Amino acid sequence: MKYFIFSIVFLSSIAAFGQNVKLTNAVVIAQFEKEEDRYAMQALMTDLLQRQQIKTLPIMNVLKQGEDMQHLLLDSVQQILVQKGFDTYVVVNVRGYDRTFKPSTDAQTLAELLETTSIYHIYRDEATSVSFEFSVYRGGKLISRQVLRCGNVSDRDSVLKRLRKRFNKKILPSLVA
Repeated sequence: MKYFIFSIVFLSSIAAFGQNVKLTNAVVIAQFEKEEDRYAMQALMTDLLQRQQIKTLPIMNVLKQGEDMQHLLLDSVQQILVQKGFDTYVVVNVRGYDRTFKPSTDAQTLAELLETTSIYHIYRDEATSVSFEFSVYRGGKLISRQVLRCGNVSDRDSVLKRLRKRFNKKILPSLVA
């Protein structure tokens, strides 16, 4: 009986992470070590989401250059974002290179995720694939997390090109449906 209850709870938690998000607005946060990687990813994600009529704002338009990400959680900043109509955050980071990765099972809050730093780059020399993790937060709580693997890459530009193509097919349908 214990195993039956555990399996029901486990399966329902998996189903909760796999459901459609119905994204209408998003503040895009890219967690990368290099500043140019953050800007490139925020610009790419903003473009992809705006093409789907999703109201989008990159974090670089909210926080000053070099400002701590934790300032995003200040009440004054939160009030400004809510007044502008933003209540959802899409966080993008690299999960790893050259292996098949699954979404993290750790249900971090947005505050906990913003405390972590990333040591990854969009592309690493000698890597043939890059796995990106997309985490969607609403009300500070995780509502969706997905991993997208971009294979057969040879440089930074090829990663961004593959990401643009695969994101529209694999990740975007579950965000807008």
